[in-house]
Amino acid sequence: MNDTAHNEALARECYTKASRGDRAGLEEILSPDFVIHVPEDYRGVDGLLDMVGTIRSGLPDLTVTVDDQFAGGDYVASRFTVRGTHDGDLFGVAPTGREVAITGITLSRCEDGKLAEEWELVDVAGLLQQIGALPEPAQA
Repeated sequence: MNDTAHNEALARECYTKASRGDRAGLEEILSPDFVIHVPEDYRGVDGLLDMVGTIRSGLPDLTVTVDDQFAGGDYVASRFTVRGTHDGDLFGVAPTGREVAITGITLSRCEDGKLAEEWELVDVAGLLQQIGALPEPAQA
């Protein structure tokens, strides 16, 4: 497998392993000084699992699908969709039982065959609208 294909596979594995809480799997693919910026920083396997745990507490059936991906050099760009059912407290909003789907984009940096750093943007406003915490946008 070439470096580009390996880096794309690492990024895909990270979504799968993180969404399942697979600590051992993440330890295999993340560098020891891994950091994800979302916009606050979460460091290492524990930080990533804490971040995902916050979402998983509100969406216990969380799944992540990588919709598009491309790589160049040490970087991988991924567009993804998170789906789940709002069956737990999420950002202070009591469970609604609503099914949600939100999109996001991650830029991953690989170093020495592992994920070293990620920058992630997620449609949090869309999530909050879907669970009723924000009003839907007005129609033009």
